[in-house]
Amino acid sequence: MSQEATHSPVPLDKPERRAAVSAGFIRRHMREYGILIALIVIMAFFQVMTDGILLKPVNLTNLVLQNSYIIIMALGMLLVIVAGHIDLSVGSVMGFVGALAAVMIVQWDMNYFLAGLICLAVGAAIGAMQGYWIAYWRIPSFIVTLAGMLVFKGLTLWLLAGQSVGPFPGGFQLISSGFLPDLFGGEDINLLSLFLGILVAGTMLTLALRSRLRNRSGDHDDEPLGFFLAKNIILAGAILYLCWLLATFRGFPNVLIVMALLISVYSFVTTRTTIGRRIYALGGNEKAARLSGINTERLTFLTFANMGMLAALAGLVFAARLNTATPKAGLGFELDVIAAVFIGGASMSGGVGTIVGAVIGAFIMGVMNNGMSILGIGIDYQQVIKGLVLLLAVIFDVYNKNRA
Repeated sequence: MSQEATHSPVPLDKPERRAAVSAGFIRRHMREYGILIALIVIMAFFQVMTDGILLKPVNLTNLVLQNSYIIIMALGMLLVIVAGHIDLSVGSVMGFVGALAAVMIVQWDMNYFLAGLICLAVGAAIGAMQGYWIAYWRIPSFIVTLAGMLVFKGLTLWLLAGQSVGPFPGGFQLISSGFLPDLFGGEDINLLSLFLGILVAGTMLTLALRSRLRNRSGDHDDEPLGFFLAKNIILAGAILYLCWLLATFRGFPNVLIVMALLISVYSFVTTRTTIGRRIYALGGNEKAARLSGINTERLTFLTFANMGMLAALAGLVFAARLNTATPKAGLGFELDVIAAVFIGGASMSGGVGTIVGAVIGAFIMGVMNNGMSILGIGIDYQQVIKGLVLLLAVIFDVYNKNRA
């Protein structure tokens, strides 16, 4: 018998082959599944430790409202980090835009809708200004945005003259404190919110199935059927359950609708459009992206302009929720936003990360903040625990990269 025949691999039977395929899939997708499992475990832990308070409808609504501005900014920060940069100024820009809105609406008596549009344009202009120096002058984003953080923190103090300005008109407050009205006239439950939850879950399942069929037809699908079914059934069930909880209170907050639309748009842009693929190429290898014909300078410029606009939107939401603009608004928020993106699976070197991952990372931070506050854990210990969680996320990213 020849040596080749002697050492020929022993064919695996079907159960062994399925186990090998599943193990390989888990290794390749450890990042995505890891953060989702982490969120479920953290929510289950605090649900038990708080005697069920965490997932009560009132607290769940507060959880959405408290983290809305972090999630909004995390969408823009993900694109910045994927492109290989960082933005330390988002908290200060958020506070400055909130102060600007307060001055225009409260002191100048400007229509709040017009003032909101002006604030979004100002935020985009701030991001574009910083993006210009980063993209075309090659100044490191860390330095430019650190300078921006100091500049806009000072401008906020100057604009408000060191005083809080408010309150805002009721219409403006609805951005953050309003709820979706029930057009179906439900008494004990918001039927419109429940219907929208069912629609979202059904749409998610349909899109997932279509994507799987499309990938299988092109031999691009490596996800075992068991993983596919378990993941989508759990996600759909979680969406329906959370929507039912919200519907039994006051329904969907207005800001939740805004967040859902933004998440859908940015998920589509990053996964289905040319500009989204180019942002990942830019962060993966800027020199190769430039040689392939991508205008890397313009792409970086637009990424920071987008970040500035989302920071402005977060500033409007935050000001509407507080019903006032304060000189310390947004203080330290950039750390929560950056931490959410890294915990959600983004890579420090760029080119890796997802919108869904950033949102999950933001909810992990939010659930931890909320759960520890309910348990009466001091802010000092909360900061220590959040820092350790961020460190573990980065270590996990480096470990996976070195193993690959």
